[in-house]
Amino acid sequence: MSKTSYINYLDISGELILLKKISEKDESALSELYDRHSKYLYTIIYFILRDEAEAEDTLQEVFLQIWEKINSYDENFGNPLAWITRITRNKAIDRLRSKGFKNRSSEIDIERVFDLSSDSTSNPEKATSMTQEQHEISNALQTLNQNQRDLIEFAYFRGYSQSELAEQFNIPLGTVKTRMRAAMISLREKLKHLI
Repeated sequence: MSKTSYINYLDISGELILLKKISEKDESALSELYDRHSKYLYTIIYFILRDEAEAEDTLQEVFLQIWEKINSYDENFGNPLAWITRITRNKAIDRLRSKGFKNRSSEIDIERVFDLSSDSTSNPEKATSMTQEQHEISNALQTLNQNQRDLIEFAYFRGYSQSELAEQFNIPLGTVKTRMRAAMISLREKLKHLI
């Protein structure tokens, strides 16, 4: 086992231990999870909602859902941070839709949320702040053609449904489905070691 994969193994093991403690209703474990990930999760929420107060409320809802739904976590479907990030993204998108923020979502700078810009690795300061996993995700997204990447960004980072994507990009719904399926197959293949 390489040093990098061992470190990643230890990190995931630590997260799994925290989730186990949370499932046993250990409040200090939830606090530790909050301390570890709240800044990262807040950033995702903020750049979806673009409102500090709404982002703070949503972040609290995320941790409440983690507390209440901890038994729904299944490590076979991804590492703990992927599960928590999915909850966060879904909560933020739910809030976005409930508050009628759909028109404002076009102002969101998706590149800043996930640091997907192609020059992110050319800036040493940015490169050191990105985790290995972020680098791999960023690189995988960069391999998609622009049409696929746009659909993935709007669907997963802005909360658009496939019907809304067809309308937004003025393309048939079948084309949206085909492009997204091809993009997801490609991403899944490139990132299968992270899943």
